[in-house]
Amino acid sequence: MSYRRTRAMFVKELHHITRDARSLTMALAMPVMMLLLYGYALSLDVDHIRTLIYDQDGTEASRSLMRQFQGSRYFQVDGFVDNYAAIERGIDSNTTLVGVVIPRDFGKDLRSGRSATVQLLLDGSDSNTASIAMGYAESVVQTYSAEVRADVQNLRTGRRPAPPVDARMRVWYNSSLESKNYVVPGLIAVILMIIAGQLTSLTIAREWDNGTMEQILSTPLRPAEIVLGKMGAYFVVGLTDATIALVMGQVVFGVPFRGSFLVLAISTCLFLCGALFWGIFISAAARNQVAAYQLGILTTFLPGFLMSGFVFALDTMPKAIQAISVIVPARYFVTVVKDVFLKGLGLRVIWAELVFLAIYATIVFLLSVRKMNQKVA
Repeated sequence: MSYRRTRAMFVKELHHITRDARSLTMALAMPVMMLLLYGYALSLDVDHIRTLIYDQDGTEASRSLMRQFQGSRYFQVDGFVDNYAAIERGIDSNTTLVGVVIPRDFGKDLRSGRSATVQLLLDGSDSNTASIAMGYAESVVQTYSAEVRADVQNLRTGRRPAPPVDARMRVWYNSSLESKNYVVPGLIAVILMIIAGQLTSLTIAREWDNGTMEQILSTPLRPAEIVLGKMGAYFVVGLTDATIALVMGQVVFGVPFRGSFLVLAISTCLFLCGALFWGIFISAAARNQVAAYQLGILTTFLPGFLMSGFVFALDTMPKAIQAISVIVPARYFVTVVKDVFLKGLGLRVIWAELVFLAIYATIVFLLSVRKMNQKVA
């Protein structure tokens, strides 16, 4: 393999990229658009839950419980109603997620020491959001219940009882529990997977469609040199996209970066090599640009988005899907990016993911060269 021939192929492909200003602009603008769209739109935070309260008791105890909901940052009390029909209309019109019903004799039961009940009505059409909202509501009620018990004990004995367990919670790595700190690093990995695969999935198929591949094959270039030259040109574009995404993640979204830029650079280079080689393999295997584009979408966007652990936890998926995700490189790069961004981990912890990315890039490179050999033959 000749360095001069590989470099010539690299320069030729780089000139082709820079001459196509429209495609280059789209390649550089895509990470910006996707980060802005998904970074702001894809939020896993459940707060400001639209709530209606139906107070049938009308006592100081029920009003105190209502103030607990009004003071919680997770609930947005839109109003107080006097019948179930109003709550039902709110849920049916998607303007209310939670209805809190405080029954009659609520305050009387509390004063007499009996268990008092509170009814929660939820819109279960979005089961995930409903379950989170129910957990928040139960927490508000339980906190209020503990305060009431403490007040009753204080009246009876003259002192407040100490809690049997003093639980103190500390959240590591994402103490504010903001979903953007979790979403944006994973989104950077998914964006690079999609862009890298799409950039190179058309490169060789386009040469065949335009009739220029015959000219390339008439030169002394070998298949490995063609693959490396083309990959190198798009590698520059991919690194530019990665830099744009990294800067936006920190400047626009304020995601903390606690790790090493060197570790992130090494992992990004390994991942980009594998993703770009995969795109070249698709382009060499497909017969035309349409087939190459469709195959590129099928093998980059869907696995990268659904089977990388970016949004959906892999542990909750069926065993068959978990087994397939083992060979999805985005799964390992998402883990690396999140660990470097949020946890500040280094090579000592994430070396296994980097080894997989290196092995994957090597295997896909060999497959691409073999497929090019078959095309040349």
